[in-house]
Amino acid sequence: MSEATQSNTVGPRPPDGDWLGTPFLRFTREGPLAICTLDRPQARNAMTAAMYFGIGYAVNRVNSDNDLAGLIITGTGDVFAPGGDLGGGGVDHWMDFGSTLSMDAVLPFDTLRTSAKPVVSAVNGLCQGGGLMIAMCNDMAMVSDRATFRVPELFRGIADTYYSQMLARIIGPVRTRDLMLTGRVLSAEEAVDWGLVARVVPHDELMDSARDVLGQCCRTAPTARGVVKASLDNYLGLNDRIGMRSSLRAPEAAEGYRAFKERRSPSWVHPDLQLAGRL
Repeated sequence: MSEATQSNTVGPRPPDGDWLGTPFLRFTREGPLAICTLDRPQARNAMTAAMYFGIGYAVNRVNSDNDLAGLIITGTGDVFAPGGDLGGGGVDHWMDFGSTLSMDAVLPFDTLRTSAKPVVSAVNGLCQGGGLMIAMCNDMAMVSDRATFRVPELFRGIADTYYSQMLARIIGPVRTRDLMLTGRVLSAEEAVDWGLVARVVPHDELMDSARDVLGQCCRTAPTARGVVKASLDNYLGLNDRIGMRSSLRAPEAAEGYRAFKERRSPSWVHPDLQLAGRL
């Protein structure tokens, strides 16, 4: 089904109940567990503003529902989440993407970090940008052996201090420089070896493993679990939000967006180092 057909079928409208505000997110229930699935294969799950908001809404939906104990977030096909749709596409246009990156109320990362009920990511494939941040901010990431990871923000002219803060705490400053300054692709095996994710499982076992781990997390005492989560959250600390917002308004970010849309290297890349296609 095309995006236009999905829009005509459902219509762009804000979240309500188990409807997450976009046809590109599915919220399903399996007994006490909820599953939020990114389902936008036409754009390889590139996330619109409404999708970002909908993931945070899904977390709050689970936290407010006594029938639900925890949440799994996953993707479709060979993609978990590649981050935001820099092309500005999507038919779920009740929310403007242009303001998403500078609006804490839209982005789900802090909501994931502070969720009272456990949240587990089942990373089924490509995971980068905002998708990797989602996997890092929830309680556990179960990872397919086919998954790959990447932090491409500096190719887009964005000084993502959320990444530099959290990654340095999780994998150390040396490896953070490696990921952020080169933008290289990290395999699932490297990610678990670095401590970026906890467990890698065979692809066909991913969802069952995620359900099992979420069930284990849900059996822990809620109040005591919250104290432990708060302690870990304090260790991760807060990112330099002022610096990041200034970066988003700077010429480099504008050129990064244009280069991405035009499938070329940004103008700041030396002519002899420019590559065919987008970075």
